[in-house]
Amino acid sequence: MANTKGKKGESGSNKKQITNEVVTREYTVNLHKRLHGVAFKKRAPRAVKELKKFAEKMMKTPDVRIDSKLNKEIWSQGINHVPYRVRVRLARQRNEDEDSLHKLYTLVTFVRVPAFKGLLTTNVDNE
Repeated sequence: MANTKGKKGESGSNKKQITNEVVTREYTVNLHKRLHGVAFKKRAPRAVKELKKFAEKMMKTPDVRIDSKLNKEIWSQGINHVPYRVRVRLARQRNEDEDSLHKLYTLVTFVRVPAFKGLLTTNVDNE
Protein backbone atom coordinates (compact mmCIF):
# COMPACT_ATOMS: atom_id res chain seq x y z
CA MET A 1 0.00 0.00 0.00
CA ALA A 2 1.16 3.50 -0.77
CA ASN A 3 1.83 5.93 2.04
CA THR A 4 -0.72 8.76 1.79
CA LYS A 5 0.20 10.64 4.96
CA GLY A 6 2.26 13.18 3.06
CA LYS A 7 -0.66 14.13 0.85
CA LYS A 8 -3.01 14.45 3.76
CA GLY A 9 -0.66 16.81 5.58
CA GLU A 10 -0.28 18.96 2.48
CA SER A 11 -4.01 19.52 2.09
CA GLY A 12 -4.25 20.74 5.69
CA SER A 13 -1.69 23.47 5.08
CA ASN A 14 -3.85 25.07 2.38
CA LYS A 15 -6.41 26.39 4.87
CA LYS A 16 -7.11 30.05 4.34
CA GLN A 17 -6.56 32.43 7.21
CA ILE A 18 -9.92 33.80 8.18
CA THR A 19 -9.03 35.34 11.50
CA ASN A 20 -6.69 38.03 10.12
CA GLU A 21 -9.37 40.20 8.57
CA VAL A 22 -11.48 42.80 10.36
CA VAL A 23 -15.16 42.00 9.87
CA THR A 24 -18.54 42.88 11.44
CA ARG A 25 -21.61 40.64 11.45
CA GLU A 26 -25.05 40.69 13.07
CA TYR A 27 -26.44 37.55 14.66
CA THR A 28 -29.59 36.59 16.52
CA VAL A 29 -28.63 34.53 19.56
CA ASN A 30 -31.24 32.25 21.11
CA LEU A 31 -30.44 32.49 24.81
CA HIS A 32 -33.49 30.44 25.76
CA LYS A 33 -32.04 27.17 24.48
CA ARG A 34 -28.61 27.97 25.93
CA LEU A 35 -30.06 28.58 29.41
CA HIS A 36 -32.43 25.61 29.53
CA GLY A 37 -32.06 23.81 32.83
CA VAL A 38 -29.87 26.47 34.45
CA ALA A 39 -30.73 27.48 38.02
CA PHE A 40 -32.67 30.75 38.27
CA LYS A 41 -30.03 32.62 40.25
CA LYS A 42 -27.36 31.74 37.69
CA ARG A 43 -29.19 32.59 34.46
CA ALA A 44 -27.95 36.14 33.74
CA PRO A 45 -24.29 35.36 34.54
CA ARG A 46 -24.51 32.21 32.41
CA ALA A 47 -26.09 34.23 29.57
CA VAL A 48 -23.04 36.51 29.52
CA LYS A 49 -20.73 33.47 29.46
CA GLU A 50 -22.76 31.87 26.67
CA LEU A 51 -22.62 35.06 24.59
CA LYS A 52 -18.85 35.14 25.01
CA LYS A 53 -18.63 31.48 23.99
CA PHE A 54 -20.84 32.14 20.95
CA ALA A 55 -18.73 35.13 19.87
CA GLU A 56 -15.50 33.18 20.32
CA LYS A 57 -16.86 30.35 18.17
CA MET A 58 -18.19 32.60 15.40
CA MET A 59 -15.28 35.04 15.17
CA LYS A 60 -12.46 32.64 16.17
CA THR A 61 -10.86 35.09 18.60
CA PRO A 62 -10.22 34.07 22.21
CA ASP A 63 -10.42 37.71 23.40
CA VAL A 64 -14.13 38.68 23.58
CA ARG A 65 -15.44 41.92 25.09
CA ILE A 66 -19.09 42.54 25.99
CA ASP A 67 -20.47 46.08 25.62
CA SER A 68 -22.03 47.62 28.72
CA LYS A 69 -25.37 48.25 26.94
CA LEU A 70 -25.62 44.56 26.05
CA ASN A 71 -24.85 43.66 29.65
CA LYS A 72 -27.60 46.02 30.84
CA GLU A 73 -30.05 44.47 28.37
CA ILE A 74 -29.32 40.96 29.62
CA TRP A 75 -29.73 42.04 33.24
CA SER A 76 -32.74 44.36 32.55
CA GLN A 77 -35.36 41.85 33.76
CA GLY A 78 -33.33 40.63 36.70
CA ILE A 79 -31.09 37.65 37.31
CA ASN A 80 -33.64 34.93 36.52
CA HIS A 81 -35.64 36.43 33.62
CA VAL A 82 -33.18 36.73 30.75
CA PRO A 83 -34.60 37.70 27.31
CA TYR A 84 -35.30 34.67 25.10
CA ARG A 85 -33.42 36.11 22.12
CA VAL A 86 -31.01 38.95 21.60
CA ARG A 87 -29.67 40.53 18.40
CA VAL A 88 -25.96 41.23 18.62
CA ARG A 89 -23.30 42.77 16.40
CA LEU A 90 -19.96 40.97 16.50
CA ALA A 91 -17.04 43.12 15.36
CA ARG A 92 -13.62 41.55 14.98
CA GLN A 93 -11.14 44.38 15.51
CA ARG A 94 -7.40 44.87 15.75
CA ASN A 95 -5.91 45.11 19.21
CA GLU A 96 -4.01 48.38 19.74
CA ASP A 97 -2.31 47.05 22.86
CA GLU A 98 1.16 45.84 21.87
CA ASP A 99 1.57 43.78 25.06
CA SER A 100 -1.46 41.58 24.44
CA LEU A 101 -1.13 37.97 23.34
CA HIS A 102 -3.80 38.22 20.63
CA LYS A 103 -3.73 40.46 17.56
CA LEU A 104 -7.52 40.62 17.27
CA TYR A 105 -10.45 40.86 19.65
CA THR A 106 -14.22 40.64 19.27
CA LEU A 107 -16.52 43.41 20.49
CA VAL A 108 -20.11 42.28 21.14
CA THR A 109 -22.71 45.07 21.04
CA PHE A 110 -26.49 45.10 21.37
CA VAL A 111 -28.76 45.80 18.38
CA ARG A 112 -32.36 46.74 19.14
CA VAL A 113 -34.90 45.20 16.74
CA PRO A 114 -38.72 45.32 16.82
CA ALA A 115 -39.11 41.58 16.04
CA PHE A 116 -36.85 38.60 15.41
CA LYS A 117 -38.98 37.03 12.66
CA GLY A 118 -37.15 36.60 9.37
CA LEU A 119 -33.82 37.99 10.55
CA LEU A 120 -30.74 36.28 9.18
CA THR A 121 -27.05 36.66 9.82
CA THR A 122 -25.84 39.71 7.91
CA ASN A 123 -22.44 41.21 7.16
CA VAL A 124 -22.26 44.85 8.18
CA ASP A 125 -20.23 47.32 6.16
CA ASN A 126 -17.64 49.11 8.27
CA GLU A 127 -18.12 52.84 8.02
